[in-house]
Amino acid sequence: MWRVNVKGPLRLARATLPHLAVCGHGRVVNLGSLAGKRVGSNVGYAMTKFAVVALTHGIRREGRAAGIRATVVCPGYVATDMTLNEDEIPRHEMSQPGDIARLVEAALMMPNNASVSEMLVHCQFEPML
Repeated sequence: MWRVNVKGPLRLARATLPHLAVCGHGRVVNLGSLAGKRVGSNVGYAMTKFAVVALTHGIRREGRAAGIRATVVCPGYVATDMTLNEDEIPRHEMSQPGDIARLVEAALMMPNNASVSEMLVHCQFEPML
């Protein structure tokens, strides 16, 4: 999980940030998870997704002057292979992969004077605690 969820985005950011800075309007969108915002039963997974949230905020801070904007999209349950055995929420009520893709597209298309740091995507109503 660490190699894919954390080191992959970190290495990609390190390789691309200098090139994004040159254009003056670079975009970075990372996929986090609501698990990275609140810890459930899978602590290891939550830790990796929390790390990608922190990475995204670091990129936002370091890249701002160069026009780089970074957003982390944090979905809850998405109807993918990862949730095939999930029985807490019916699959038809989960977010669909295409819905998440449209949110990523929205983050990529934002102008430099509008920056959204996090998109928290709930597939059903969750009362505030």
